[in-house]
Amino acid sequence: MDRPSSDRSKPRDPKGEGPARPSLEAGLYIVATPIGNLRDITLRALDVLGAADLLLAEDTRVTGKLLAAYGLGPRMLSYHEHNADAARPKVLAALAEGKAVALVSDAGTPLISDPGFKLVRQAAAAGHRIVPIPGASAALAALVTAGLPTDRFLFAGFPPAKAGARAAFLAELAEIDATLVFYETGPRLKASLEAMATAFGGREGAIGRELTKMFEEVRRGSLTGLAAAIDAPPKGEIVVLVGPPAASHTGWSDDDIDAVLRPLLSTLSVKEAAAQVAETLGVPRRAAYARALIVRDEP
Repeated sequence: MDRPSSDRSKPRDPKGEGPARPSLEAGLYIVATPIGNLRDITLRALDVLGAADLLLAEDTRVTGKLLAAYGLGPRMLSYHEHNADAARPKVLAALAEGKAVALVSDAGTPLISDPGFKLVRQAAAAGHRIVPIPGASAALAALVTAGLPTDRFLFAGFPPAKAGARAAFLAELAEIDATLVFYETGPRLKASLEAMATAFGGREGAIGRELTKMFEEVRRGSLTGLAAAIDAPPKGEIVVLVGPPAASHTGWSDDDIDAVLRPLLSTLSVKEAAAQVAETLGVPRRAAYARALIVRDEP
């Protein structure tokens, strides 16, 4: 991981007496942090981390390295999936006192496969201000380097570890007309890719590993080929991407689909008509069903 070569990125006060940190309004600040390269921190994130009354960190040791690199020393409180229920009342109390609280995960954007959802939900329900401080995200970094369609994508998180649950999980995603984005661990990567090849067929895929770090790597190919190429569990953070179903590129427009649906809906149910159109035109079943609902409700 890179470390800053100097402190020139830190704003200075007018008298030149050191870094000037803006005061923060009360609220919960959701702060994205680098996924590897420390220089990917934003200037606004540094301002918030330096001025927050309280910093919630998934692992204070990991966040401590980032803070040390930029000469920051806010008061930190551990906040992770194992202690969140106990820590949340303390955080909500701090917000009620008018404190500025920042939340970070070990890397990337908080709440994306990391704790924080319940805290944001309860803080918002209590009327506290929620402020996004955007920045790095492994899912988006992998998506833009994969060479797969980006106009529609679904982040699906980590697949289940057990084979049966993983197969059922992937089956639910098989007909979604979008690029699928998963996180995975090295030891489970080969099994996951093999399960994806079974569930999704011969689709294109990509693996992003150690993005923004020294050993950054992106592999592209068929799911079967990507699985076969793994002879040992790779190290590091891994993102797996799967291209959309081939049927999503058949070229049929909504008008084409609707024209076939209308006569069918006069004698068939929505589900039956959608199934017949999906088989006849080769469009995803869910897309056909969605169009059937629209056509059925036309005036």
